[in-house]
Amino acid sequence: MSQSSAELKSEFDGYALQYDAALAQGISISGEDKNYFARGRVVWLARCLSQLNERPRTVMDFGCGTGSSIPFLFKELKLDSLLGVDASIQSLAVAQRLHGGPRTRFVSLAEHHCAELLDLAFCNGVFHHIPLADRSAATNSVYSSLRPGGLFSFWENNPWNPGTRYIMGRIPFDREAITVSAPAARLLLREGGFEVMRTDFLFVFPRRLSWLRFLEPSLTRLPLGAQYQILCRKPKGVRQAVP
Repeated sequence: MSQSSAELKSEFDGYALQYDAALAQGISISGEDKNYFARGRVVWLARCLSQLNERPRTVMDFGCGTGSSIPFLFKELKLDSLLGVDASIQSLAVAQRLHGGPRTRFVSLAEHHCAELLDLAFCNGVFHHIPLADRSAATNSVYSSLRPGGLFSFWENNPWNPGTRYIMGRIPFDREAITVSAPAARLLLREGGFEVMRTDFLFVFPRRLSWLRFLEPSLTRLPLGAQYQILCRKPKGVRQAVP
């Protein structure tokens, strides 16, 4: 593990037990809690997968943290199994306690072996915590975990949204993070071998304007939302490595 990876691990080990409280403090200005956003991301992903006629069975939550997305991934995607990977051992311990079961497995980033078997990788708000010099390696790790034709649902905070920047400034572990714009993320993913399929911006209206949320599906192509998803694919023609 590189020094920067070790520093990241130590940072989130320190926040593992207070993560939800710190996040809640930051996003409270939106009028919503973490589950609103966690569910919204996965519901949108499920919608995209349905349009592609894709039904992934095995999923990796890359940078799963304490596991906020896991119940929604199982419910909305009807998964057979989920692998949670994170650099923070303490966060994984919390995830295991809250979401452990016969269909979930959690491993540290240092112990994760890329086997080119998974149907889908999912990550949310992970790459802005990864040092710039390590982002290509992280992308390669996800790529190598997917089977040929496997999909990657890459979610990040939209730095072009002023509300996003304000909220990140309210969260202790986000204040010094280096944000990732959608164009920069698409370049990173393409350089990592992925085929970019679509980019969608979500979470435009706070709760006090919730009566306007029916408009959000028609606004996803505009860089207005607080977060964005880049859905991309590992090319189907890629040969799997021989064990």
